[in-house]
Amino acid sequence: MIRDKSTKKPAKDAPKQVDAKKIAPAKASFRRERALIKRGIWPVAGCDEAGRGPLAGPVVAAAVILDPDRIPRGIDDSKRLTAEAREKLFDRICATAQVSVAVASPSRIDRDNILRASLWALKRAVVALPEAPRHVFVDGRDRLDTSCDCEAVIGGDGIVLSIAAASIVAKVTRDRLMCALAQDCPGYGFEQHKGYGVPEHLDALNRLGPTVHHRSFFAPVAAARAKHMPWTVEPVQDLFSVTELEVQAEASVEIEASANL
Repeated sequence: MIRDKSTKKPAKDAPKQVDAKKIAPAKASFRRERALIKRGIWPVAGCDEAGRGPLAGPVVAAAVILDPDRIPRGIDDSKRLTAEAREKLFDRICATAQVSVAVASPSRIDRDNILRASLWALKRAVVALPEAPRHVFVDGRDRLDTSCDCEAVIGGDGIVLSIAAASIVAKVTRDRLMCALAQDCPGYGFEQHKGYGVPEHLDALNRLGPTVHHRSFFAPVAAARAKHMPWTVEPVQDLFSVTELEVQAEASVEIEASANL
C-alpha cells in the first residue's frame, strides 16, 4: 500500500504552528453596556486611572459615559495604542461622550498611600460627571463607594469599552501634565518617561535630588532625599542603644521610688 506522506504526523519535538488569530488579544467591546441598556439601566460609566506606578507626578482618574449612537472607532486599552492614536481618540471621545477627570496629587499619595489616593480620584471623577450614572464599571479589583451600582472588572480596560475610553482620557491627560511639569523641572526628563522609574529618571534623582512633584515615600525618592536633603529625614531611634547615663538616671529614679514606699 502506498502511503500519502503529506498526512504524516509531525515529530513530537517539532514546533507547533500557532494560529495568530487565537493569540491576538480581543478588543474591548460595548457588550456589557448594551446588556444594561436592554434592562433599562442607563447612563453607564466606565472609569480608570493612569499613573499608579511612577515615582513622580499625580494619579489621574477619568470617567466616561459613551454615547451608544456615537462611539468613536478604535477605542481600546490605552496600553495597546500608540501615543498618536491615543491623542486622536482623546479628542473624539471628548467630543462625543460625557467625560470627567480628577487628580490625586503627590502629597495626597504620600498621605493616603497610592491605592487609597487612586480610589479617591476615581470616585471624584465619577461624581464629577455631568450626568449621574446608574451603573459604574471600574478597572481593577476594588469597587468604588458610589451611590449607584459599581462593578470592578479585572483587566477591564481591555474588556469594557467604557473603561477603555476612560483609560485613554486618563493616560493622555496625565502625559500632558507631565510634559508641563518637565518645563517647570528641567533635567529630569518628565516629558520622556512621564515620571516612571527608568534608568534616566533614577540617574536624575541621584544627581539632582527629588522635586516637590516626587512621591516622598517611594523607595528611590526616599533614598535621593536622604542624600540631598538629610535634614528632612527623621532619624529612627534605635531601641537597643541605651547610653550609660540613661541607665544611671533610670536606676536613680527606681531607688528614690523604692525609698518612698
